[in-house]
Amino acid sequence: MRAIRYHDTGGPSVLTVDEVPRPGPGCTDVLVEVRAAGVNPVDVSFREGAYPTDLPATAGLDVAGVVSAVGEDVTAVEVGDRVCATGVDGAYAEYALAPANNVAQLPDDVSFVEGAAVGLAGVTAWQAVVHYGSPLPGKTVLFHGGSGGVGHIGVQLAALGGARVIATAGAADRRDRVRDLGAGDVFDYAREDLGTAVADVGAPDLVVDHRPETYLELDLEVVAEGGTLVLIEGEFPETSTAFLSRVKELTIQAVSGLNAPDVGSTLGDLVGLIADDRLTVEVERTYPLEDAAEAQRAVVEDSYVGKLVVEPGA
Repeated sequence: MRAIRYHDTGGPSVLTVDEVPRPGPGCTDVLVEVRAAGVNPVDVSFREGAYPTDLPATAGLDVAGVVSAVGEDVTAVEVGDRVCATGVDGAYAEYALAPANNVAQLPDDVSFVEGAAVGLAGVTAWQAVVHYGSPLPGKTVLFHGGSGGVGHIGVQLAALGGARVIATAGAADRRDRVRDLGAGDVFDYAREDLGTAVADVGAPDLVVDHRPETYLELDLEVVAEGGTLVLIEGEFPETSTAFLSRVKELTIQAVSGLNAPDVGSTLGDLVGLIADDRLTVEVERTYPLEDAAEAQRAVVEDSYVGKLVVEPGA
């Protein structure tokens, strides 16, 4: 089978199309014939060596496709089922192994591209908004990066839950799209008076921040007394968050979809919302497998709404 692998860490050029044996499932694994693989910024972090990885490694974490084989202890899905999964062992390939607990049935009216796109971004957004933000009715939520993969899903989940949503985004067309997805107020993240603009709308009870190295000081300034600050990724400033949290009696929580509990169940809830037309997963572009290096370049350098997806069969 074909797989996108890297034998050394580095830039996009280290990604190669390799012919490798098709893997066999362990007792709790699901082997998926991959129809689509989601592209995430964390895929780039793995490729660049930010996380320890045995080399050579196959890139990618999110897949959607058809079950090709299951381990002996797997009962929730069977061969031929349409599924999606995150936390897989190498998504950019024609076949990928997924832990059974990270797999969800994919409804017939949800495309493989949508199923792959929702993956890690959707689980992370769910953790930030639903798990740590509930109950949402009547609350105000500030979501930085509202047009991003996690952000555009999080904005919708917060709005669906009954919260008033404030978001930040870049260009005017992306801010307009974030409004369409449910944000009541969307501000240019580059404006110098961003903190004042947010405060004028109302102190957010929940702040979700993917760039604490840039926004943490603003977050602490605008968040409501007793509020919650969820930090998704990024570099944390030297200032002690333990000290800062006591200033307003805040809860500060770091979130990673890779470590979330009940991943398969959460994915099932997300694709159910997509099937019911209550959640939209925006996909800006798809790429054939051999263009995975370009997809990884674009995921960290280009500006767009939503996600990018690789399709091995394209």
